[in-house]
Order: sequence, then structure tokens, then C-alpha cells
Amino acid sequence: MSTTLTMEFAGTVRADRTGPVDRLRDAAAMTEWLREHAADLDLPPGFTATEELREQTVRLRQAVRALLARAITPEPPSVADAATLPGFAESLALVNATALAAPTAPQLSWTGEPALTMAPATKANPSTRLRGRLAVAAVEFLAGPDRALLRTCGAPRCVLYFVKEHPRQEWCSPACGNRARAARHYREHKK
Repeated sequence: MSTTLTMEFAGTVRADRTGPVDRLRDAAAMTEWLREHAADLDLPPGFTATEELREQTVRLRQAVRALLARAITPEPPSVADAATLPGFAESLALVNATALAAPTAPQLSWTGEPALTMAPATKANPSTRLRGRLAVAAVEFLAGPDRALLRTCGAPRCVLYFVKEHPRQEWCSPACGNRARAARHYREHKK
């Protein structure tokens, strides 16, 4: 889950034919994204983002993207926001502090088979918990084995990071692969 959530969180900055698109551009757009991920973030039904939460979450996203950019070195970072990312030390401190802000504790659930679940260890408001879950997912991803498979999509106009699932995978999606091949074909036959 940490890999998927981290990639989707970092991927809230995308690009389309018109340029960069921010899925967290305002509180309403962020609410929509959060509701799509409510189960992963343990959000109560009907949770609505505030502008203050959006600003804090965008700041956290930029810190996560800065750490992703550092993790793929010497590859180049995503061009979406490479010039505006915070510094490494600042990003690391923010992600770690945010992860600590909403600690969780393992809980045993037992419906049929025993299973490990995580529950808030302290009373924290839903906004703090959701940022904490996003930060914890990023920490788990960056400290885990999938980090070695992290790549920047090399397709024209793509700004996403992705986890390489196949040895020959070069792009985040088949659509980006098609776009990259078409651009290469155009360059080769333009001469």
C-alpha cells in the first residue's frame, strides 16, 4: 500500500496537453482526491479538506517529491517542479516530523483469521492523521525495496515518477510509451 499511495500522492502533479495539472489545486479538488483514497487514509465519511489542510498537504507533497528526486539520483528528477522543490534536509525533516505527528499503533483484528491493522495511538484530528499516513507511506516506500525501482518517466511532457515493474519498462504507462515512440519517430523522419 505504501508504494501505491506514495506514487499516487506524488502523482497529484501531472501534465496534459495544456501543461501542468495539480489535483490538489484547491480545497474542493483535494477533497475529491482524498475521498478517492479515504480507505487508505482512514478518513471519516464526508471528510472535507480546508484550505489550510490543502496548503500543508501540498507542502508535504513537495517534500515527498524532493525525496523521490533524491532517491533516483543520478537520474534527472521530474520536470514538473524540479526547480521549485525544497531542499533535501528540509524535506527529510518535514516528512519525518509529519509522520511523527500522527502516530499509529498496531492492533489485532480477528474476523476469521488474525490480521494486523493500524489505529491512531493518540487522539489526533483527521487532518493530522491523513498527513501522517501520507508521510508514513512515503517513509515506508523510501526505506523499502521498491525505492530501487523508482524512475522518472522519460516520455515527452510527462512529469510522473513510477515504480519499474518490468526490466524493459521505460515509461509510467503505455500511453507515455506510445507518445515517446511517436516523438522519436518524428525526430528520426524529420531530417
